[in-house]
Amino acid sequence: MSQNTNYVETAKNLANCLDLQQPPIAICFADSVPDGIDKHQGRVPAGCRFWQDAATEAFATSSGDHELCAIGVYTHHLQPSPAQQTDLMDALKVFAQLGYVREEDLPMIPALETQPSHVIYAPLSETALSPDVVLLFVNANQTLILSEAAQQVEHQNAPAMGRPACAIVPQVMNTGRAALSLGCCGARAYLDTLTDDVAIFAIPGAKLNAYTERIEALASANAVLSRFHQIRRRDVNAGLAPSIQDSLRAMESA
Repeated sequence: MSQNTNYVETAKNLANCLDLQQPPIAICFADSVPDGIDKHQGRVPAGCRFWQDAATEAFATSSGDHELCAIGVYTHHLQPSPAQQTDLMDALKVFAQLGYVREEDLPMIPALETQPSHVIYAPLSETALSPDVVLLFVNANQTLILSEAAQQVEHQNAPAMGRPACAIVPQVMNTGRAALSLGCCGARAYLDTLTDDVAIFAIPGAKLNAYTERIEALASANAVLSRFHQIRRRDVNAGLAPSIQDSLRAMESA
């Protein structure tokens, strides 16, 4: 795929190849809000909730829209208010008491290296800006294809991250490489779409075309190879000992 800004087609290809249940989400960091993008309406309990809202509409947020999410303000390096700073300290105190986040764990939690004025969310197909990060809500089978794509695009495996789920965004922004988030208990409480069988895969916007190209090829290959292995299982269970060529012929005639 050549470099382009046809995000409608890219979103469609990703959704079709991976059989996504939720549209790909674009996250953009900006100093100003483009014309035509409205401010997010209503209050959310955590910044990760914007990921779910962005499946159906584009909107802009600033630090005040993240007022109830001190952790998200920290990971996204937004300008905190005094109340948010107090909330962050209180949250970290509770986390430490629970043994959930110890003092020595804090340096390992990614935080955005730059400080944005606005975070803009949209369905990938509707984004007005080139996305900095693209989020996909995926199951294990979809993650299989994405991990194979990461090996080919990044020449290494994508890291699998735990809490907090929102840290996947600065992880990808800071490194320029894709990552997988297994979510956190907070995100799973706040997002209806983040069910027990769903994880989050994040792609750096600068590599979106490369990932889409490899995902298309790998999804097609996985579909063919799945049929191949199913036929071999059937024949072996029937008492046969097929060679690779036997299984290929059986697949072609099926």
